[in-house]
Amino acid sequence: MAAPSGAVFFGENAQGVRCRTMQAMTKIPTHPAAPAPEFEAEFITGLKAIFEEKIVFNQLLGLKITSLKADRVIARIDMRRELIGHPAYNRIHGGVISAGLDAMGGLAVMAAIGARHMDETPAQRLQRFHKLGTIDLRVDYLRPGISDHFELRAEVLRLGSRVASTRMEFLGADGKLFSTAAAAYIVS
Repeated sequence: MAAPSGAVFFGENAQGVRCRTMQAMTKIPTHPAAPAPEFEAEFITGLKAIFEEKIVFNQLLGLKITSLKADRVIARIDMRRELIGHPAYNRIHGGVISAGLDAMGGLAVMAAIGARHMDETPAQRLQRFHKLGTIDLRVDYLRPGISDHFELRAEVLRLGSRVASTRMEFLGADGKLFSTAAAAYIVS
């Protein structure tokens, strides 16, 4: 097929096709993702102990892990009086949302690091998190957090050798999305 007269091309994509738009040029062919590894019971128990017991602030928030997989982590916070941010509406404090999402991003990075080093013992992998810390966190509050409990979800978008990027969600008991977040964490 001949190009229209005067057509401007950005270049060729990975398949050698001339492209008129930047979007077409940068479109990456999709490949099926490799299945995420399954964690051993020892690793899951150890990571839950670190997250729910050793990080005392997570205890204060009431964060409880409900699902721990290499590619996605889920936790729950039950609403209680100490977490109220607006007494007239009984809604959760924005700081609780922010702190919970930050903690979940960190947990997702821990799971991704654990999955990257499946050749090591669970005990060795659990020692890899001591340098983990938040670099940047952005939270978007979409609607007031009013619910009897909340579900928090997180996944790693990219795990580099020094920095990990994550995406998190804060939902009500009915699955309604209250807040989203994106964060970067130092991993080494």
